[in-house]
Amino acid sequence: MPGSRTGGRPPVQRTVRRPPAVRPRRDNPVLRLYIRVRKAWDRPLTAYYLILGGSLLITVLGLVMVYSASQITALQKSLPGSFFFRKQLLAAAIGAGLLFAASRMPVKLHRALAYPILAGAVFTMALVQVPGIGMAVNGNQNWISLGGSFQLQPSEFGKLALVLWGADLLARKQDKKLLAQWKHMLVPLVPVAFMLLGLIMLGGDMGTAIILTAVLFGLLWLAGAPTRLFVGVLAVAAAIGAILIKTSPNRMARLQCIGATDPGPGDACWQAVHGIYALASGGIFGSGLGASVEKWGQLPEAHTDFIFAVTGEELGLAGTLSVLALFAALGYAGIRVAGRTEDPFVRYAAGGVTTWITAQAVINIGAVLGLLPIAGVPLPLFSYGGSALLPTMFAIGLLIAFARDEPAARAALAMRHPRFGRKRGAGGFGPVRRLRRWNTMRRRASAARPSGER
Repeated sequence: MPGSRTGGRPPVQRTVRRPPAVRPRRDNPVLRLYIRVRKAWDRPLTAYYLILGGSLLITVLGLVMVYSASQITALQKSLPGSFFFRKQLLAAAIGAGLLFAASRMPVKLHRALAYPILAGAVFTMALVQVPGIGMAVNGNQNWISLGGSFQLQPSEFGKLALVLWGADLLARKQDKKLLAQWKHMLVPLVPVAFMLLGLIMLGGDMGTAIILTAVLFGLLWLAGAPTRLFVGVLAVAAAIGAILIKTSPNRMARLQCIGATDPGPGDACWQAVHGIYALASGGIFGSGLGASVEKWGQLPEAHTDFIFAVTGEELGLAGTLSVLALFAALGYAGIRVAGRTEDPFVRYAAGGVTTWITAQAVINIGAVLGLLPIAGVPLPLFSYGGSALLPTMFAIGLLIAFARDEPAARAALAMRHPRFGRKRGAGGFGPVRRLRRWNTMRRRASAARPSGER
């Protein structure tokens, strides 16, 4: 239009500015930490490092706490202050050899050892009841004297025997596709497990019997037992356990001490209450290593069944949570090994070992916290006792061997070159290394040339 100020030009359309979209900040430290942790969990060697590192840390910390918690008990018995620590250190050294041997054994050898270990466990558990050979400790007839101050508890090796033999049995039946029938799933696994339980209960050791029952249920669950079958076996075991508890005044007294805050008449809950006192007096960071008060005769079995209470008193909540975190990592790694393998024997054995260690840790710590009755079972890899430490370390060696045997873990380990002991001619040094580098350069150069270039 002639009178228009724009001079005939079309009006300029103004763009509406939108507020910039809020993008998630990539420099968020929490997000970066989460991503790094998730990548670390997904690495093929994560389970291997968790099992090896977690078990070694638990064992070393257990040695320190055994030395701290057992000094007063040793002096009260007119023994050197480091008496129990030296015995535990010797057992740990032997157990380390067993762990290394088990971690290097092939799966076929593990399966071949199942029947000899089961036969040896049954024979020694039967010897416990022979007068003159078996001996009673704290009212339970489940020990064999080896001479001097050394004793053996065969029921601890019964756990390892049930894991190996049960895993081999279920794996062979799965290969023949027999586990779909409930008779093949139960027989002879359940009768043999009940035989072991009967030999254990002849000595009055109900705590070990509970662990063995947990291992049996773990194997049945991994084998895919139907719900009605699983519930039926659980109901039978619960009924037998209720009868055994009802007919024993000692077990009834332990059951009544759950959540007790007072020793009660006759000091029936003395141990449970003083375990709570030890944990309560520790605070956040504890009173210091070696500064426990309860171990001066107030807390029975301070270096065995109630070593977790002394740990809470001396290292505080931070120390107890560290122990719980190590056991949680160990349990997670065992579940991961059992879940990622294609070998049925490895799945059953790894699941059985994980059930064994996890259930025993839960029962021991639950008793110290006053949430469960005192069952008299040690904390795996942590409490004093060579009979419990040796088969547990062998079982840890099984998990390490299974973790190394995963296809992805084998590939990751094969890509690593040994740092020590390599020959200069064949290990990557000298002319061989220069030849490999020259061949690599030639392949790169030929790949970068155009197709018509010489």
